[in-house]
Amino acid sequence: MTATTIEPAAGEQPAARRPRVPTLVRFLAKRIAITIGLLWGVTVVTFALVHVVPGDAATANLSEQALNDPAVVAAYRAKWGLDQPIWLQYLHYLQNLLHGDLGTSQQTGRPVLTDLVQYVPATLELAVPSMILALVIGTAVGMLAAVRHGRASDQVVRVGSLLGLSTPPFWLSLVVLYLFFYLLGVSPSGGRLSPQFAPPPSVTGMYTVDAALAGQWAAAWDAVQHLVLPVLVLTCLTVATLIRFVRSAMLEVLQQDYIRAAYAKGLPTRTVLGRHLLRAGLVPVITVSGLAFASLLSGTVLVENIFGWPGLGQYAFRSATGLDLPSILGVSLFVALVYTVVNLLVDLLYGLIDPRIRLS
Repeated sequence: MTATTIEPAAGEQPAARRPRVPTLVRFLAKRIAITIGLLWGVTVVTFALVHVVPGDAATANLSEQALNDPAVVAAYRAKWGLDQPIWLQYLHYLQNLLHGDLGTSQQTGRPVLTDLVQYVPATLELAVPSMILALVIGTAVGMLAAVRHGRASDQVVRVGSLLGLSTPPFWLSLVVLYLFFYLLGVSPSGGRLSPQFAPPPSVTGMYTVDAALAGQWAAAWDAVQHLVLPVLVLTCLTVATLIRFVRSAMLEVLQQDYIRAAYAKGLPTRTVLGRHLLRAGLVPVITVSGLAFASLLSGTVLVENIFGWPGLGQYAFRSATGLDLPSILGVSLFVALVYTVVNLLVDLLYGLIDPRIRLS
């Protein structure tokens, strides 16, 4: 097929070319628009769900004696705007949100944004090492199981990952606490620091990092010891999912013709696994890893409560039980934003790992 071009007539100026918007800019603009719509939808659904639940923040937070006094209940509802129509409450919330104000928590009495800045680093301190360990272990074990497909080691890995997926987080947390704290006495029971240590000066909000930056090495080591058990539980729960995905993805790649051709050419197994199998199999693994990390940030409620870890999960749990609407909305928006950003990073990583995948 031959392409044809139309030359401008004599004396006619060629039409000015419309500036072309780079693909990456269009892609990011589209994702930002989707994110804004998603966050707005989260506010609508969360606001509606909280108001569907019987009762309100007054009945959830006031004592029985205060609830028997109508004047106290009316004053509480007037203070937090609960006496206004629902649509007016929502419009007021949206107006404040557009100015960067997430509202004030009815339980802590502080701005929700201040609470999130305090609680999110504690959860990150759990989620980041758990995710790194799960990625390393899950990729290595899943790849090994795929290469040894059908053998005894593959069966052991499959059973182990199935047990990991079937284990409730609270049960595993209680077991490791009983074993390492009560029986062996080699690990602290919970919290972020032992009572003899004061929290280090806040820089990142992560005690291990802040204590190291302040040169408080004893406190840093104590903070690391408090991390071990909850990180162990979260790693076990995450690695089970990753192993199954890695094994499945690698098995699919192993059946491709170019892998057979690589073996037929006599390439060493290490070269085939490292250069071809790992690179191709990482694309689906990145997807599930991104979702797993976002899930770690938002789904550590039970683990944080059992280990007394003052993180986002514990804050969300207290907000939900107290029907603290501004806090619930703040946590929901943060979690939705994390999922969106993680998915965006995953999409961008696709092109780096596999050049055949482009943003277009």
